[in-house]
Amino acid sequence: MDNNVCIETSKENMLALKDSLELLSGKWKVCILLSLYIHGSQRFKDLLANSVGGISPKVLSKELQDLENNLLITRTVNNTKPVTVSYTLTKHAAETQPVINALITFGKKHRTKIIAK
Repeated sequence: MDNNVCIETSKENMLALKDSLELLSGKWKVCILLSLYIHGSQRFKDLLANSVGGISPKVLSKELQDLENNLLITRTVNNTKPVTVSYTLTKHAAETQPVINALITFGKKHRTKIIAK
């Protein structure tokens, strides 16, 4: 364990950790956030087709609603014909970027270690 990391076990920290894990739980929320970081504001069909491959429209809709309810994305109905909806990260969502970067870094190291065994 890294000696520079001080992890204090307290009820408050455990609750904060559980809140964070619940907020970003599942295999899609972090992928959706990463896609929005990389590509900026996107329409539903763009998220579905290009950025988050393998997700069903029903699941994407639910995950986007969860992210919106937790103030990580905003949903904008565009005045187009036909009507389109786009999704954009909020300023609050920027706080998840270091977490996502850390998960990517760990995932790469872990994959390398597993492949090498």
